[in-house]
Amino acid sequence: METKKHVAIIGGGNIGLAIANGLENANLYSPESIYITKRRIESLKDYEKRGFKITGNNKQAVKNSEIIIVAVQPKQLDELLKEISEVINVDKHIVISVVSGAGVKAIRKSIGKDVPVVRAMPNTAIAIQQSMTCLASDTKTNVALNIAKKIFDSVGKTLIIEEELMVPATALCACGIAFFLRAIRAASQGGIEIGFHSEDALLMAAQTAKGAASLLVDMKSHPESEVDKVTTPRGCTISGLNQMEHNGFSSAMIKGITTSAEIAAKLYTNN
Repeated sequence: METKKHVAIIGGGNIGLAIANGLENANLYSPESIYITKRRIESLKDYEKRGFKITGNNKQAVKNSEIIIVAVQPKQLDELLKEISEVINVDKHIVISVVSGAGVKAIRKSIGKDVPVVRAMPNTAIAIQQSMTCLASDTKTNVALNIAKKIFDSVGKTLIIEEELMVPATALCACGIAFFLRAIRAASQGGIEIGFHSEDALLMAAQTAKGAASLLVDMKSHPESEVDKVTTPRGCTISGLNQMEHNGFSSAMIKGITTSAEIAAKLYTNN
């Protein structure tokens, strides 16, 4: 299978548009080579002006593309796959699904053809090429998986995992971005309480969070080793950390992630 040149993003919602933005920003695909579909295309006028091919016809987008990125809600998936199945060509297409909970075998069963299928779980930071995307397929070495990895490597970092871990990945990465955003929001509110204007507090909190994440990603440090560098006996940092732990900071984050994983596992059922 050759490197693909046309992409159909089936579902122009938040994650579908984030993928489109990310692929354009990464210069991996031009807007002219990307189809975006949506039932009501009026909201996509700005994307059309930028050169993206906008249509409400899913079959048309699939027929004119090689890579099919399915980005609809779980409840819409079976109907969509049935709709596009007749124009799926197993020798031409690969299907990349970002639909929570839908397994490779279930997707292939709904299509009714032995088409290559890859599951991907990015997050909305894909729009600025900072996504954490987990990938899974039938095998860790198939060509379709390599194509998907190339796409998502261009818009952040990727990790190939066992398919059974895709639902937990949804909770940790896709839902997780909201958890970290809420933590930053809470930090900024604390900043306001101690005297900063809201816009200054938000900038300070967000940049501090970005720096903390960069220490771990770029330097491959462990969180606690970095914590140890800024905590001193009877210091203000350890006092603040202990107060947060007394109020359940870590346990609340852990419980939020495990709860999201439980819900994610129930989002899609193959009829």
